[in-house]
Amino acid sequence: MPVSIHIPTPLRPFTEKLDVVQADGATVGEVLTDLTTRYAGLKQHLYAADGRLRSFVNIYVGDDDIRYLQKEQTPVKDGQTVSIIPSVAGGTGAVATALPALGPDEVRRYSRHLILSEVGMEGQQKLKAAKVLCIGAGGLGSPVAMYLAAAGVGTIGIVDFDTVDVSNLQRQILHGTSDVGRSKLASATDTLKELNPHVNVVAHDVALSSANALDLFRGYDVVVDGTDNFPTRYLVNDACVLLGIPNAYGSIFRFEGQASVFGTKDGPCYRCLYPEPPPPGLVPSCAEAGVLGILPGLIGTIQATETVKLILGVGQTLAGRFLIYDAMRMRFRELTLRKDPDCPVCGTHPTVTALIDYEQFCGVAPSQAPAAASADAMNDISVLELKARIDAGTRPFILDVREPTEYQINRIEGSVLIPLGELPQRFRELDPNVEIVAQCKGGVRSAKAATFLRQQGFTNVRNLTGGIIAWVEQVDPSQPKY
Repeated sequence: MPVSIHIPTPLRPFTEKLDVVQADGATVGEVLTDLTTRYAGLKQHLYAADGRLRSFVNIYVGDDDIRYLQKEQTPVKDGQTVSIIPSVAGGTGAVATALPALGPDEVRRYSRHLILSEVGMEGQQKLKAAKVLCIGAGGLGSPVAMYLAAAGVGTIGIVDFDTVDVSNLQRQILHGTSDVGRSKLASATDTLKELNPHVNVVAHDVALSSANALDLFRGYDVVVDGTDNFPTRYLVNDACVLLGIPNAYGSIFRFEGQASVFGTKDGPCYRCLYPEPPPPGLVPSCAEAGVLGILPGLIGTIQATETVKLILGVGQTLAGRFLIYDAMRMRFRELTLRKDPDCPVCGTHPTVTALIDYEQFCGVAPSQAPAAASADAMNDISVLELKARIDAGTRPFILDVREPTEYQINRIEGSVLIPLGELPQRFRELDPNVEIVAQCKGGVRSAKAATFLRQQGFTNVRNLTGGIIAWVEQVDPSQPKY
């Protein structure tokens, strides 16, 4: 019986860019087997080597998580919808004992709030008394901080240690062209103070870590997760749960966004949804895959809305619900989340009672890097070595595994384009007897391509370290970077 399967943005390259596909089967397991048989490239993303469904991929039938049904034996009926939800990095009002007064300018400034019965004078005073910590002053942190400042949240903390790059300006609206090269914290502080001088901006110029997270988070009423990597996302979740602070979550990827509220008293946390992170490099970053510049504005605005509702103690927040937004179809979908009694952080018998090494937990610990590097060193080639080979007339076959849109921006002359998502169907176009150098933007996707080709029996495949960016920087600066 045919079942409609919603394919998330990160996995669409493996389904010929289709967002909905049909598969047959009487159970979820049978449907997924049919799906991965027809789209072989999906299999490694859905199943581990031992055949188990990966723990960082959730499967829903309708709006129910199969983990709370019959797992892969969950029956499906003709016409039902199955959703694949991979990981991509209620409320309690914050009430002070003595609410601060509003001055005449603040009354005028917040007048449209004050006439809302759900806010009023007392609600606006709650906002003024509230303290919100934004993790990051980037794509998500920008609209969050700006709308919270405009709304009159009294104290806005920002954790960031980066500087403004011109490539940020497509989406990070806290910053402008004149801020390029400046600290993001300095730029953000100036923007927010110009927007609302009544707001106290607290700049935390540090890299968030297990050593400082609890101290940084203490005293804040809500933490807004604007991170872009898995170690920090799990760190934020665990610190919020341990301190009992709600976590307004958001994530973005290409044209798709996600939002929820984690860590409320009776609600689920991020680990209830994704107990384990995906392996390093399996989910490409926005730098590799791109992101619609407007998308973080919408998702960040949702995060800001949830934060204000948590502070005011009004409305129904996204706690226990998972919101998915598809910008290409201007469509929202909502899935039900449940608190996992076996969750290692917020469950009945938690095993994580202190912050851990999240780099190691996500498989990217610095201590592991040398071993990984030495194991793959013989399969890497630098851009300078490749240039020397080309100049000497011993040019290898250069396989570009980026997307066609990226190939239009810049390329190594003579390279052949086969996007990574098409490689499982097209690898037979390649000659296994010649030396192949795989290349992408920065080396992540090409490393995956090289590994895949070796698994298919190719014995002479190398990965271009640093990708096209390193090529432009060190070999051909006449080409643009992106």
